[in-house]
Amino acid sequence: RHCPWKMNQLPPKSPVASPVSESTSSRGEALDNLSMDSFWLEVENIKQSAEAEQEECSLADVKTQEEGEAEAEWLQDAGLSELLGDAGSDKDNLVLLSTLTRTQAAAVQRRLDTYSRSRRRRNKHPVRDVRDIFGVAGSEDTAAEKEESSPDPLWHNLRTSNTQKKTQDYSCTVRNPGKEEVFNMDVAYSEQAAVLLKGSFLSESRKLKDGNALTRFKILKGRLGVTRIGDLSAQDMKKIPTLALIELTALCDILGFELKRNKAAKLKTTEKRLFGVPLNTLLENDQKLLPNTKVPLLLQALLSCLEKRGLETEGILRVSGSQTRIKSLEQKLERDFYSGLFRWDEVHQNDVSGLLKRFIRELPAPLLTAEYLPAFAAVQNIPDLKQRLQALNLLILILPESNRNTLKALLEFLSKVVARENNNKMNLWNVSTVMAPNLFMHKGLPNKIPEGKEKQLAEGAADVVRMMIHYQDLLWTVSSFLVAQVRKLNESSNKRYQFCDKRIKNLLRKIHTDKDKVEKNQGEPSKIVKVHASLLLKDSLEVHLNNATRVADVLRQFQKNLCQNGWNIVNTVNLLKCNNSTECTNLLLYEVGGNIGEHCLDPDTYLLDLYHINPHAEWIIKQNPSYPRMF
Repeated sequence: RHCPWKMNQLPPKSPVASPVSESTSSRGEALDNLSMDSFWLEVENIKQSAEAEQEECSLADVKTQEEGEAEAEWLQDAGLSELLGDAGSDKDNLVLLSTLTRTQAAAVQRRLDTYSRSRRRRNKHPVRDVRDIFGVAGSEDTAAEKEESSPDPLWHNLRTSNTQKKTQDYSCTVRNPGKEEVFNMDVAYSEQAAVLLKGSFLSESRKLKDGNALTRFKILKGRLGVTRIGDLSAQDMKKIPTLALIELTALCDILGFELKRNKAAKLKTTEKRLFGVPLNTLLENDQKLLPNTKVPLLLQALLSCLEKRGLETEGILRVSGSQTRIKSLEQKLERDFYSGLFRWDEVHQNDVSGLLKRFIRELPAPLLTAEYLPAFAAVQNIPDLKQRLQALNLLILILPESNRNTLKALLEFLSKVVARENNNKMNLWNVSTVMAPNLFMHKGLPNKIPEGKEKQLAEGAADVVRMMIHYQDLLWTVSSFLVAQVRKLNESSNKRYQFCDKRIKNLLRKIHTDKDKVEKNQGEPSKIVKVHASLLLKDSLEVHLNNATRVADVLRQFQKNLCQNGWNIVNTVNLLKCNNSTECTNLLLYEVGGNIGEHCLDPDTYLLDLYHINPHAEWIIKQNPSYPRMF
């Protein structure tokens, strides 16, 4: 057995750093070669570190799954275990079926169909026939009959996508680098992909390593605004990973890519308190000292130290510190960190960056999780940049909260490194190639790399890291169609669906659209509502809504009344920090109740539209808990 990604020799240096396109600039080629050299140098540093400590770089034993086993696990993770015939599962999970789009329903149907066939082959207790669940044919033969008899063009697209995927031409047009494009989050990504099947996809040259030349995407804001991760309540966010998994699977089905997942690895216990400790354990310990901690205190300290003294250091992250010193520092941190006796000002910046990378590598499970690390790596195989970002957005939403928060803190720091490129000589591609091995290599997971594919996979991993750094604001957004599905789940939560053929048959025959459909009442073009601010005021604010009223307008009106009308203010500490600017505020408007738990609203949300979507909610003004606002 060998350490993951261990090579007998490094791939030969080549003047062509990308198999996709050739560079028009010799200087660009030199930068790319230097960057890939950095990748392999980082791999060598990791190997030497492991060998110096005589660590066993064993690979996890992966058992071949029986037919239908992967589908059963997927259905359970997707919140649809009831379809497996488990009498002990929560039948309320069936409510989820009523929220699915057509492409999402097709993804569920495929897996249930495969699972059903495998159970029949093994002569086990029969599960419910797929036709009882979806009201459509489930077998390959009857599905083909439906295709011939059904005039539905989308069904035809779903069927032909798999048969034509080997010859599908996705790259008819090359993107114009630096041009701004619209990123639509109102319609499910899989539905968008289904529509584009007969068209052409825009491809981005993988040779573009300069962040300034990357395609710029602008989120298309609907009238309900944009929702960031952190804007939803914890209760509603728990529903997002399940929905995101179903949508990611549907997107991969449309594109003809298999979504591979590893089994969750059993974590080994350790006597250490910092390095090699599971994220959740670290956070539980840290929260005893500092409640509401979302990112491990050690990682915060490492990043803070580097931000204060390392951002200007040439070659930061790339230039490795002394392995002996780094190991010694790790032991001192284990002993002195929580007591506050560790002297950060005495540590060299390159040693701190070495500790940072070591902390990430030594996590018992990869930061991107053992289950979904293969999926993150496979994103590189999607030809279209926008669809790669759609897949990454969904993968980040699937991550456990602790992993997602930790990853965001790391990416924010890496963005700051890139922003100081003129001083530290670390551009976006340099940083990506150095960090990729630390995120994608893990001693507890198998990494069987086909011969001759090392270079391609290395560049692909670096490209995924590059996208996560450069597009992190977009990736940390909850798509509007997912928020709409959460609303539908909440609306149906009090309804108990009986598991009977007639009811379930009709569940997925109904076609659901992903957009928030605003049911505009022509007889009610305006509305007077009350906005509460109980923590700030004893009074409520009456607001007259029309089609042009936005959240920002209400907050400005609230501020104006505070200043001019002498309201009975409960708490004036740090209430206003606007310097007479009407655009600057540390106040936020929340939508609470109805078909949502709690939702921090985008300043550009049109409130009359939101009222029609959720008429039973209360609107409450609160102070921003982390002013200026952090996502």
